[in-house]
Amino acid sequence: MTLSSFSSASASSSAAAVSPISSGPSDSSALTSLGWDAAWEAEFAPYAAQGLLPGRVVRVDRGQCDLVTAEGTVRADTAFVTPHDPLRVICTGDWAAVEPAGNPRYVKAYLPRRTAFVRSTSSQRSEGQILAANVDHAIIAVSLAVELDLGRIERFLALAWESGAQPLVVLTKADLVPDPAALAYLVQDVETAAPGVQVLTVSSLTGEGTDVLAAIVADGTSVLLGISGAGKSTLANALLGADVMEVQATRDVDGKGRHTTTTRNLLALPGGGVLIDTPGLRGVGLWDAGTGVGQVFSEIEEYAADCRFQDCAHEAEPGCAVLAAIDAGELPLRRLESYRKLMRENQRIVAKTDARLRAEIRRDWRSKAAEGRANYAAKRGRNA
Repeated sequence: MTLSSFSSASASSSAAAVSPISSGPSDSSALTSLGWDAAWEAEFAPYAAQGLLPGRVVRVDRGQCDLVTAEGTVRADTAFVTPHDPLRVICTGDWAAVEPAGNPRYVKAYLPRRTAFVRSTSSQRSEGQILAANVDHAIIAVSLAVELDLGRIERFLALAWESGAQPLVVLTKADLVPDPAALAYLVQDVETAAPGVQVLTVSSLTGEGTDVLAAIVADGTSVLLGISGAGKSTLANALLGADVMEVQATRDVDGKGRHTTTTRNLLALPGGGVLIDTPGLRGVGLWDAGTGVGQVFSEIEEYAADCRFQDCAHEAEPGCAVLAAIDAGELPLRRLESYRKLMRENQRIVAKTDARLRAEIRRDWRSKAAEGRANYAAKRGRNA
């Protein structure tokens, strides 16, 4: 099916208007198909004793969420699980405890997350934003319709590794690179930027690679990530075997598209497994992702272990094994520059976060001190 075919068909099947999971009657097998297992059941035992129902969050919007339970899909209010910390809000992919009845129903709690994909927000408050929870595979969609941005791929990979999920890079629109040799060079470039990560070429037009991808995502929960125009919605439709997600044509000039996906939806796949489709991300800021950055640039850290100085910055220090590897042609200079950039960015966000926490502690101290003085003054007034 062509991109234009997807676009015309999507007019009657927009993801914004169609619930990703049927809302009809169900049973416990619905939870099992979404990843419910003995470990989750054990975690949920205290809530079961309270008469609450387990459910998986398939969509969140405006203080409410849709959950699949053994009784079917229900809509519930998230007011009880909306703390000030944005990393603790209810999220697509969460397993939650929901009231068995009520109008409205309320989500009372969610189970501890096994993995969580988090980025920093674009605001000046240096807050983290959780995009998806309990994910096994992080699929990074990259369009071959435009020039590869290896730095952006490395950034996505750092967050993916940090989340605890297994990353996978999917190069979409492979049919736009008909020369096998040229395609092989592009794959090699991405493999260099993604050590230890599978790189798969896929074309939703020809079907190339979709069977391999379907086999991978059939095991567990996958989140689909990428910028607008990367072909995520088209890829999701190919995996679903139906035009569920809306698709729009990208601009020829820069390969960018509109945000056809506006919310994070959890979708059951016909071949098994579930897929969380996310909106296109304009910015992918790191959030305390030092371990993830180290994983992306594992070869640099291996070289660094042989540097003369333990705190070597790999700038101009004598005995720097990293610089020696660059001089010997074993390590691309671009990789080191990207490593430095992401490490500096991550250090800044961590420092800002710590400063914000310290400021909150100081405000708390001042508040308690003022309260103490007020109580002391009131006590003296009563004794006078």
